[in-house]
Amino acid sequence: MVEQNEILTRGGVYLARLDPVIAAEVGKVRPIIILNSQSILDIIPPTVFICPLSKRSQLEFSNLHVKLPARDNLQVTSYALVEHCRSITIRRIIYPRLAQLTLAELHLILHRLQRLVGI
Repeated sequence: MVEQNEILTRGGVYLARLDPVIAAEVGKVRPIIILNSQSILDIIPPTVFICPLSKRSQLEFSNLHVKLPARDNLQVTSYALVEHCRSITIRRIIYPRLAQLTLAELHLILHRLQRLVGI
């Protein structure tokens, strides 16, 4: 793991170690999106709220997933797996940042998260 030498950014795509997993959780080292507000990230919190990415989308969750085109160091088209959003310790994050989402993409993910929890 590279030591943290940068402030995490809201909507930033980073690699994170999501193992160990339990049951149907997503695991392994995979790209994730940071969802916390920037004001929280600026104080370097011990945990962050993330949305994992995958190369594949499952049909039954397609109304929750957000397709993200490859860019910068995110080398393949990916899907934000909104149903797998969770908190992780920042010690799981691998620096540097791979890519940055647009504001529209971030808002779409947050809208799908609201749909998931019924608000």
